[in-house]
Amino acid sequence: MMVAAASSFRVDASAPLVSSVAEETVRRARDEDDKLLERIANDDRGAFARLVERHADRGFALALRILKNADDADDVVQDSFLKLWTHRKRMEIGRAKFSTWLYRVITNRCIDLRRKPVMDDLDAAPEVADGQEDAPTQMHRASMNSLLESALAKLPDQQRIAVILSYHESMSNAEIAEVMETTVMAVESLLKRGRQHLRRHLAQAEDDIRQSFTRD
Repeated sequence: MMVAAASSFRVDASAPLVSSVAEETVRRARDEDDKLLERIANDDRGAFARLVERHADRGFALALRILKNADDADDVVQDSFLKLWTHRKRMEIGRAKFSTWLYRVITNRCIDLRRKPVMDDLDAAPEVADGQEDAPTQMHRASMNSLLESALAKLPDQQRIAVILSYHESMSNAEIAEVMETTVMAVESLLKRGRQHLRRHLAQAEDDIRQSFTRD
């Protein structure tokens, strides 16, 4: 009993340490971003290149999930960093995390693009499988991903952005609220309605698939 209790105590005591390490990692990343922003404000192109290197990939991934078009996503990220360089003298360093500012600019730009009429990309094609999984597994995974992406695409823009930031970017509701320039309560509402819509879309897709196998 005493051994078990001691073991349990050790596990519980380690939890705050893990959380503390994570918080310290975030703090250091923010401090480095702020230092780079200070150098950028003084026209340091090397610091600008370093900041782009640190955040461009995640920014592109976010834009790609929203737009579903790599060229448009790349344009959005380039425009967002261009906006940073253009307004480098007016950045309020330390007021918010740089990633929050970047995600806000990217999401707003993506929403603007989605509201414009666009033509289908005739050159778009699915990525070639890497051969690491067997064919049935690949087909099942591709089918599930396709259903989820299709359901996400049917969500209103604000719900879609909130869901992507929550599930793909693992952001807290407070962070999402800051990115979307709204309240935590509004984010909670967006996520709740988004999840409800996703469940309905996925349930309908499942019914359609089942019916396709039962038709004569």
